[in-house]
Amino acid sequence: MKKIIPLLLLAATPVALAHPGDHAGGLAHGFAHPFLGIDHLLAMLIVGIWAARLSGGARWLLPAVFVTFMAVGAALGRIALPFVEPMILLSVLVFGLATVAAKRLPVWIGSGVVALFALYHGHAHFTEMPDTSAAGFLAGMLLATALLHLAGVFIALGAARVRLLLA
Repeated sequence: MKKIIPLLLLAATPVALAHPGDHAGGLAHGFAHPFLGIDHLLAMLIVGIWAARLSGGARWLLPAVFVTFMAVGAALGRIALPFVEPMILLSVLVFGLATVAAKRLPVWIGSGVVALFALYHGHAHFTEMPDTSAAGFLAGMLLATALLHLAGVFIALGAARVRLLLA
């Protein structure tokens, strides 16, 4: 955890990512993209926080569903989806509310909600892709997304441990 956060912060630093260069192909662009929009960043961290509130294998289901359906959404990037930006903003609100209700919400409903919004996130990221390697961009975008989910899980688990220590 201590090593991941500085790496995430470094990756999000505009100076470090100002010119990832063509030699890096789409991978660097794709990796940077989820860090550059607060709506995307928050949604992905919140999915990790929501997932941390679940038990057992369900903890990893929501991030896996998100990454999978984000890839599907990216594949649909050539098809016009309605209300992309409003759906992305709505996802932050819905994910936040679902995090509060995580223990009472059936996992299959949570997975469906995550899948729906992940389609929109993937579509939005892919339509904003610069003129670069599509495969590299997708790989970088999915890797960054998974790391943001993991960071959210660690944030939530860390906060739960601190709460136990202070109780």
